[in-house]
Amino acid sequence: MRLTMAKAEIYTTANCAYCVAAKTLLKQRGYDYEESRVDTDPAKLAEMLERTNRRSTPQVLIAGELIGGFEELVAADREGRLAQPAGGDAA
Repeated sequence: MRLTMAKAEIYTTANCAYCVAAKTLLKQRGYDYEESRVDTDPAKLAEMLERTNRRSTPQVLIAGELIGGFEELVAADREGRLAQPAGGDAA
């Protein structure tokens, strides 16, 4: 499944190098994303646990589909699943 023209969501924490890397990759591929900090918002942490069943960050969802953490995001990109959203410019 190609994840084009989709909204990305990312759950992050402070001082998380993989979170920064995931946000950078999403930007490079032309995705707008909504960031939720789970270390400062207990409700967002509970939401992340319910939606992903994972505790580590980052956790990335595109079009509501769980991609996973940074390594899974990179794998999805290498597989061509992060095709640039329509209307975006190549980075």
